[in-house]
Amino acid sequence: MAFAPKKSLGQNFLQDEEVSRWIADQIQPDSAPFVIEVGPGQGALTRHLAGRPEKLLLLEKDNELASRLRAHFAFDQKVEVWHGDATRFDLRDLYAAGPVKLVGNLPYSVGGEILRHFMTPPTPIAAGVFMLQKEVCLRLAARLEDDAYGALSLLVQHDWIVEMLRIVGPEVFIPRPKVDSAVVRMTPRPPGDLAVHDRRLFDQLVRMGFSQRRKQLKNLLPEAPGGWEALASFLNREMHVRAEELSLQEWVALTRFYEGRTGEDKGQGEDEIFDVVNDQDQVIGQAPRARVHAEGLWHRAVHVFVFNKRGELWLQKRSHLKDKQPLTWDSSAAGHLDAGEDYATAASRELTEELGIQAATECIARIEASERTGWEFVELHLARHNGPMKFAPEEIVTGSFFRVEQIETWVQTRPQDFAPGFIRCFEQWQKVG
Repeated sequence: MAFAPKKSLGQNFLQDEEVSRWIADQIQPDSAPFVIEVGPGQGALTRHLAGRPEKLLLLEKDNELASRLRAHFAFDQKVEVWHGDATRFDLRDLYAAGPVKLVGNLPYSVGGEILRHFMTPPTPIAAGVFMLQKEVCLRLAARLEDDAYGALSLLVQHDWIVEMLRIVGPEVFIPRPKVDSAVVRMTPRPPGDLAVHDRRLFDQLVRMGFSQRRKQLKNLLPEAPGGWEALASFLNREMHVRAEELSLQEWVALTRFYEGRTGEDKGQGEDEIFDVVNDQDQVIGQAPRARVHAEGLWHRAVHVFVFNKRGELWLQKRSHLKDKQPLTWDSSAAGHLDAGEDYATAASRELTEELGIQAATECIARIEASERTGWEFVELHLARHNGPMKFAPEEIVTGSFFRVEQIETWVQTRPQDFAPGFIRCFEQWQKVG
């Protein structure tokens, strides 16, 4: 049965078999655990994807097309159809699936919005291949010397390595668009590839710097610490430098200058002193962090679960600088007790140091030291917070609120994604929370 494309949904259906097959191949779907196709439409890409990954999820907004896809794949347990607006799809359900690949021929009208929704950290997406309007792709992939280089290039490339793969003419679509399309591939930027900095400040400064491209940065950015001359000297740039003349790494360096970061990135100090305790959690001495961890000495820590008004729990992803379980997901805030410090004081301090918030905490459980806790006696505290957080980038890569049932499924299916101490605390919270 013929289907008339809907102009309101920006539908331009891909018809070319060679292009469809080639795009599907770029996401490398064979034996992939989970692949999502956004906007499958009449199934041009879908027929070259189905049967190749372990799971294929199709996100389709059009009622009729979603019904057709459901009927076509009714007996294929590896294919699922989700009917709705892709920009409203809850990405948090995907973490339990492991690394997720995303592919799609995105509508010109909402392609940017779809990209923002799926590719803005935190996200479970591990790779993406998209066809979009050529001009947008040029901006996404632009390098310093390119005319298309601008704020969008920097904001996306901060988190993703973007490759322009192919230009696609209008003739492969029905109806034909008036402009060329292009295909880009996005892969995550490796952890630690950029120096530690405040991501929100980076975004703010980049947007300000490119707000009027012809103006010099000194006339667009806030007053720099020590003055603009000090910043220009730090960057080894002329006073009249413009936004488009700075590379991604220089924009990161500029951000760090505003933060007062001038030294080398470091994790926790190995010379921090902890109380060493016995099997009754009684202090029997002190030792530096390095020795405590190397010898497996019993010590103390606190974990804080921060819930919002919807009952969702905020989880943090640990920094690559962490000496234990880097890049795993952990409690909202967690840390060792300093020598002479009590649990309640440590809980409040960790909220301030890691999340930049102040909130009352309540101890709900004490957990005995074991191998699962890293030989830490742990107090688990609860806190409530609904406002913004300003987390320390040396400590936390990113974070998000999750529904409890999402975390339960995630922990059950992929315990390797979490710091063991969090899992122990989560189990205890389920018993008493």
